Amino acid sequence: MEQVCITTMQDLAEEYEKDIKKDLSKLQVLRDLDLFVLDNSIRESTVGQLRGHTLESKWQIYDEVRRCGFTNIIVASFSHMTRVDDVFIQQLVEKGEDRNNLFAFSEITEHKKNRIPDTETVPIAMRKLKSLRLWNTILEVDLSDGVYDFTKFTMDDMCSLIKKWIEWVQKNLNKDAKVLINLRDMTDVMPTNPIRVFKLVEYLAKLPEDIRPFGVIFEEAKGSCLPEECGEWAKYIRHIMNMHKWPGKLLVHVHEKYGYADAAQLESLMNGCDGTWGSICIEGAALGNASTCVTMMNLIRQGNKKVLKKYNCTYLRKAAINVTKITTGEGPHLKQPVYGERSLDVVFNLAKEDFDLADFFGEEAPLRITPLASDEMIQMRLVKLFGEDEQFTTEIAHKMKEVMLEDLKSNRKEEYMSVVGLSVLFDRSGGKITETMRDAIEQMELNSNHAETLIKEIRGTWDIWDMKDEVQGDDMLEFDSFYNGFMAPYFSCYRCSETRQALQAIDMDADGQVDWSEFLVYLKWALNEYPNLKTTQELLDTAFRKGIIPAMRDEILREK
Repeated sequence: MEQVCITTMQDLAEEYEKDIKKDLSKLQVLRDLDLFVLDNSIRESTVGQLRGHTLESKWQIYDEVRRCGFTNIIVASFSHMTRVDDVFIQQLVEKGEDRNNLFAFSEITEHKKNRIPDTETVPIAMRKLKSLRLWNTILEVDLSDGVYDFTKFTMDDMCSLIKKWIEWVQKNLNKDAKVLINLRDMTDVMPTNPIRVFKLVEYLAKLPEDIRPFGVIFEEAKGSCLPEECGEWAKYIRHIMNMHKWPGKLLVHVHEKYGYADAAQLESLMNGCDGTWGSICIEGAALGNASTCVTMMNLIRQGNKKVLKKYNCTYLRKAAINVTKITTGEGPHLKQPVYGERSLDVVFNLAKEDFDLADFFGEEAPLRITPLASDEMIQMRLVKLFGEDEQFTTEIAHKMKEVMLEDLKSNRKEEYMSVVGLSVLFDRSGGKITETMRDAIEQMELNSNHAETLIKEIRGTWDIWDMKDEVQGDDMLEFDSFYNGFMAPYFSCYRCSETRQALQAIDMDADGQVDWSEFLVYLKWALNEYPNLKTTQELLDTAFRKGIIPAMRDEILREK
């Protein structure tokens, strides 16, 4: 903060208000921005992945981004080898897709020797663009010393080469082709030689309108620059463009590595960029890129109406989830902002935020059950999962919170969100597991073959004891059979009151017998909470010691 003369706390508060208003005034830019999206989901999401995109994957991603209303799409990057991209473009053309807003990357040189580029040979990507009948071209430009020797290949030479390829594209591909210049090594060149960037942008801005590029795009490729740095890049590039009255596009793309990505992208938009060129989801090079979905949602929550009219924004979250699954085979990280599974959760109370993500996407916000949840949230979660029941009161919900806190104090770390987790918590807190709970847990699929095997082994023991009952094959065991088969190691006396209380805890429908489905509640709960159980003995120990025996407290309290 600049040095100011402060004499009272009131002066300090007034100074704060001035500073914060000045800083937040930039948010108005986000509210008014007519965002241009150049979608790069097809290309960016495959960079750095262990498994590349198949032809089917590319079509699936293409369909997803089109459903978002994105029409400007990067569809290919070519090389000497025949890639899936080549076949994909052929199919796009054969199917009659509109190619006016489809883009592909091209290098500006076929090869270089001693850091001097070949300026004569037409790059392979341009030749492929011609043969595949695609024309909008993104020229990849490097300006740092690590790529070219600018003592021998000067900036004038670089400018002339770029102009040469712009004219080649217009002559050989399409006179109305949109050419974008990608400054892809900004992270390396701006700290040491920003004048190269400024000279190139000025040169492009001064070109005759008929050959002037569609715009400039840049990327922060290492994820290491602060948001303010990216914002300054955008500010100065846009300043040069404005100086020469060039209304070209200025688009930003930021890679993720150190946690700056989303903020850096927004800072660039606030300082001169009018769009982005990235993937709908975070998947991409390094740890990923600033997700277009997240960027757009930040514009929307700031009050941007233009984005809502221009794109199908209610589909953004679904598209980001789907593209992640297409790319990785799995869903997004649980805590991924906006489109992660837990991004809509209600954590503290039931009051909605000023901008409610769940409402925007037309989805129901899950109530996350933790010791921080309110009694009303726990009650609502019970009703949501199991329907109305006279037991589901705020009083029982409060007791459930107390049990959660007791668990933490005794180093017992469990979850209470799932059907089985919430049911056993309810049972341990004085409730009586309902038939709806029991049925829901019985239908729950186990997470592994090993878990299923353990259940089958215990079921085998159950069936052996069932043969000793008067009525066999009815999925029930009489109390003495269940005691001898399963309870004896944990309760020394069959006739003792403590044993009878344990049996009552298991006998949910109070019919004097133990149903298999009643016992299964605790077995599945134990497997859900402790997935590393290796043997049936470990499973039974956990079910009794951490599930059934604690639930006995209910029966003791009830009798008292």
